Amino acid sequence: MEEKSSARFSEYLFAKMGGQDVLASQGPRKVTADTRKWIQDNLLLLITLSGVLLGVILGFGLRPLELGGNAVMLISYPGELFMRLLKLMILPLVIASLISGSASLNARMNGKIAVRTLVYFILTSLFNAILGVALVIAIHPGDPGLRESPATASRARVVNILDSLLDLGRNMFPDNLFQAAFQQAHTVYVPKQQSILNDSVKVLPESLPEEELTRVVRYRSGTNTLGIVFFCLVFGTFLGTLGEKGQVVIDFFKAVFEVIMRMVSSVMWLTPLGITSVIAGKILGVDDLGLVMSQLAWFIVTVVVGVFFYQLVIMQLIYLAFVRKNPFKFYAGLAQGTLTAFAMASTAAALPITFRLMNEKLRVDPRITRFVLPIGCNINMDGTALFVAVASIFIAQMNGIYLGFGEIITVILTSTAASVSSASVPSAALVLLLVVLSAIDAPVQDVSLLFAIDWFVDRVRTTNNMLGDCYAAAVVEQLSKKELMAVDAAAYQSEAVLPTTVANGCISASRVPDPDTVIVEMQDDSKKNGIANGATKATKPINEETV
Repeated sequence: MEEKSSARFSEYLFAKMGGQDVLASQGPRKVTADTRKWIQDNLLLLITLSGVLLGVILGFGLRPLELGGNAVMLISYPGELFMRLLKLMILPLVIASLISGSASLNARMNGKIAVRTLVYFILTSLFNAILGVALVIAIHPGDPGLRESPATASRARVVNILDSLLDLGRNMFPDNLFQAAFQQAHTVYVPKQQSILNDSVKVLPESLPEEELTRVVRYRSGTNTLGIVFFCLVFGTFLGTLGEKGQVVIDFFKAVFEVIMRMVSSVMWLTPLGITSVIAGKILGVDDLGLVMSQLAWFIVTVVVGVFFYQLVIMQLIYLAFVRKNPFKFYAGLAQGTLTAFAMASTAAALPITFRLMNEKLRVDPRITRFVLPIGCNINMDGTALFVAVASIFIAQMNGIYLGFGEIITVILTSTAASVSSASVPSAALVLLLVVLSAIDAPVQDVSLLFAIDWFVDRVRTTNNMLGDCYAAAVVEQLSKKELMAVDAAAYQSEAVLPTTVANGCISASRVPDPDTVIVEMQDDSKKNGIANGATKATKPINEETV
């Protein structure tokens, strides 16, 4: 052994003296293998990034040709089909993930996770609103000269923060579960139909001096995901209390979730084509892109600075404070989901990819991701809170409206409340902006100025929403680690089976007992009788009084 080690040492010295390093000679081969492995592990990320870059290049490259509407529609068509495929899997994914996730935990555990999740979402949305107000006051992007720029006039719309919160409750408790799959409730104001009858004379509403509006609850197209989420949480919680009776149903929804995730893995290979088409079509569809960007450049800078400051600084500090791991490694692992959310401009559309990254790549507990991500997709709108706060004060600055301390607090609170009631669909924040503008008596018609740039700002703030859901899942998992370990221990304790053995004349239990179980050791009569029979043929029975 010593001769072999000395021979290896001599070869090493000889190689060093000859100007060659043994370790260096193996270096390029090792680096090539590591690079190949990294490319294989991050292939989907690379093709997603290539799709984004190719879409930007294609969009700006084709703008000088001034393509017609049909050409732009054909360029956008593959991206439209890609988005439809992703949205097709949202509803079964949400239902299967929530029912299987909540059924795997007990009711008390579900309640604790729900409270922690909601508190995290509300606090982060409130912080984003405060951050947006601070940035828009410091940068002051509002210029009164922008109001003179041409913009399509929009009719003032009656909105109310109370209506938004009440609609949130109506959608959370749907009266028809099947209707919730394709419609959601919302409040609208319509002219009050007044008819004054005097014998046969009827006075039409047009002849009345003033038009009186009345509040009406109607249904509009769109999946009521919030109501479905609430029903699935309650259904899964009670399903978990059935024990063996409900195990078949739980296994069914787990199988559905696995099938949807495999479908997502297949659809992901269409990402380059879909994302390229979506981004190129959006760039080609904007009129006077350079003029719009130059006029609202400071507003765009304010929103982008706020979004990336929250992502790169605040989120990382939160992750480091609670999870105590490298936050940038977690951030890098979500790059593919971030790019997809940016391209699709929808947290819901990126939800299947987010599930795949959190479960397979980042190894977050599936019981937490199946619980937190669908809820966050509907409630957690960090980027929306920031955008609404910035946009409302921006419009006030543009109109020369002074906002005092009370109005600033109103903007912060209404932005937070409006973001919670936001829908996870593109450009929903512009509707919520009307609520905040009405709260501070700012002109709501100036929202039309932001329509020209919302296609870009919407994508930027959507990345904040998606990342906020993922970081919430990581934080809630860390806060719930003890409870999760207790659930795992209880499940192991009730299912683990030990072989029956005989030791020292005692028969062991065939199952791991519960902590409160009283164990009674029973003597092996056959073994005791065998020993006694070997010693003597005649034995006297044991006197029961001596036992």
